[in-house]
Amino acid sequence: MLACTALVPFGWTDVVTYALSVAAIIITGVVLIQGYRDTAAIHAKLDEIILRLSETRNDVIGLEHADPDEIAARIRKIEDEARCAAPDLRDRDQSQQPEVRPLR
Repeated sequence: MLACTALVPFGWTDVVTYALSVAAIIITGVVLIQGYRDTAAIHAKLDEIILRLSETRNDVIGLEHADPDEIAARIRKIEDEARCAAPDLRDRDQSQQPEVRPLR
């Protein structure tokens, strides 16, 4: 950063801008790759839990790859089933429930 700042008075503003742009792109790529690895690891762990529990349905594995509308519909279905299964959730005020909207 100091080197870039030192080059500006000599008229090398374009070089400084280019170098900072490349650095920003590289840093962004590294952050995105790290985030993807973290998310992929979480999905693998959740899939393992689903597979190991005999009462669970395996059809939710891989849902993260589905269409956003399909994911939202599945979330609503699972929440409805949970409300029917648990009396304390059934009595819960619907205004307290977050709205499930598909990601776009």
